[in-house]
Amino acid sequence: MARPEPWRLDPASYPHSEAIQTRFQDLDVLGHINNVAMAALFESGRVRFNKAMNLSGWHGHRWLVAKVEINYLAEGHFPGDVEIATGVGDIGTRSWHLLSAAFQHGEPIATCDTVIVMSGGANATALAADFRIGLEGHRIRRA
Repeated sequence: MARPEPWRLDPASYPHSEAIQTRFQDLDVLGHINNVAMAALFESGRVRFNKAMNLSGWHGHRWLVAKVEINYLAEGHFPGDVEIATGVGDIGTRSWHLLSAAFQHGEPIATCDTVIVMSGGANATALAADFRIGLEGHRIRRA
């Protein structure tokens, strides 16, 4: 795996950030945060991002996670919090990408790319204009 572009490893690139508490049960036998726990940390960050953007239950529509890709850069450890920074990447006709990075003690430990697809409601085939505007307002700042 190639190292991510520098802007992906800069917390300032992301419009939203949440501190997520780690748990002892997140550790594997080697003493670092295991891959399942890291996926859960990114999920918590993603849910909090959606809530902060006020996207939950938007006009009766739902969306589904179509793809999640996590790239591990360094070990994460308990008991330090993990900062999950998130923003919107590409926006398609009926889907969008959420880009996230996990930081612990200011250092990047993983990145996560998630593809979200709109589902349900009358406009399931396309993102509504006002929804798209909301997504645009939370874009990643690429340097």
